[in-house]
Amino acid sequence: MTVTERPRPLVARTLPVAATDPIDLFAAARSQHLEAALWLEPDADRSLVGIGRAWAIETGGPDRFARVDTAWRALLADAELSSGAPALPSAGPTLVGGLGFSGNEPADDDPWAPFAAASLVLPAFGVTRHGNSAALTVSTGPEDGGDHDAGRLEQQWEALAASAMALPAARAAKAAANAAAAAKPATLRAVESTPDRETWDRTVTLFADAVARRRLDKVVLARRVIFRADADLDVVAALRHLAETAPESTTFAFTRDGVTFLGATPERFLRTTGRSFDTVAIAGSAPRGRDGDEDELLARALLASAKDREEHAEVVAMLRDSLAPIVESLTVAAGPAILRLPHVQHLITPIRGRLRQEAGLLALAGRLHPTPAVGGAPRDAALALLAAHEGFERGWYAGPVGWLGADGDGELMVALRCGLVSGAEATLFAGCGIVADSDPATEWEESRLKLRTMTAALGGGA
Repeated sequence: MTVTERPRPLVARTLPVAATDPIDLFAAARSQHLEAALWLEPDADRSLVGIGRAWAIETGGPDRFARVDTAWRALLADAELSSGAPALPSAGPTLVGGLGFSGNEPADDDPWAPFAAASLVLPAFGVTRHGNSAALTVSTGPEDGGDHDAGRLEQQWEALAASAMALPAARAAKAAANAAAAAKPATLRAVESTPDRETWDRTVTLFADAVARRRLDKVVLARRVIFRADADLDVVAALRHLAETAPESTTFAFTRDGVTFLGATPERFLRTTGRSFDTVAIAGSAPRGRDGDEDELLARALLASAKDREEHAEVVAMLRDSLAPIVESLTVAAGPAILRLPHVQHLITPIRGRLRQEAGLLALAGRLHPTPAVGGAPRDAALALLAAHEGFERGWYAGPVGWLGADGDGELMVALRCGLVSGAEATLFAGCGIVADSDPATEWEESRLKLRTMTAALGGGA
């Protein structure tokens, strides 16, 4: 575990600021080659943008949740915090980042290398917005040598804000120029798939047979597909596309060393407020229809599908069983509903409850990850099969990403419908739940539908 040394205590000031478009602010930070994070909930009109690094913890292994929690509490123990801003979710010193799927450290040449196995960062500038209200938290600590020069920080922030404010006009001018020149977005070409189609078919058959022989109940097999374009991919345009076309999802992005991990995930892993929490089970998929009537027929077929209901029930049962020993109350919907996304629809069951004792976000997350929705069940048997046959390191894909406040509460989403972008190359991910009657061709098509969220955003068409 690597934790930045702390010669001085954390100092964090929170103050009101004018609300700024979060994607423009993220873009301004990237244009200045700064580390940046974006967390955007379009339907709730909420966002969080983190810029720079005042402190960070980067760790790995199965106990990474507890290590992050311990290090964060230790940092805050003697911190100097002040606030003159209205109370907003995620205002004040807030960590942003991801905890990884497996906790394995990526190799130096792995695309995930800039992100570490798990990495939570306290930004130098954290901007929280809810509607027309916004708050800026300026944090200084070990990552900047304990430099508490208020004048320097104020100048840096003013330059960032001015850059963000200038972007709408620049964007409009670029759009007009592109329209006049009939410019076309970069077209993606798939150049590599792991597993390839032959291996996929063989592996799905192997996993389905293992389920049929009751070696396990379910396993989630993922694909990693590398795409290339003729020009650098436009990350900022992709984020706008994701936010506009999937407003019910959380759009996220993390830029490290010129590589951006971004996506729009519909799946809340966990949100806590004191002893209260909520999570959701999402499993079972079907395509969207060409019109309203076909869409409804496909939704009804999904609700009636024994295969998809079985897959979904595994996730609900695991969450209920894991939470039962530690909750005071637990509310699980009587049956699944339909969650409609731009290219696919899912079965969804909301779950909420109240803990017997306050645990905090990370303690509860460490207990639940990975759920059968992204790994399988029983957990250890499914993960062993994936390690032996999937063929690549998932990194942050299918792991928890999100934010953690100074009070120990926050929100984590499952990193789905996502990928890594570096220059003209995009590495995208999609997974499918394999049960006894899974068909390789059907699962391959489901993975293709799930990839469309990102390929469409990056210019590859719908």
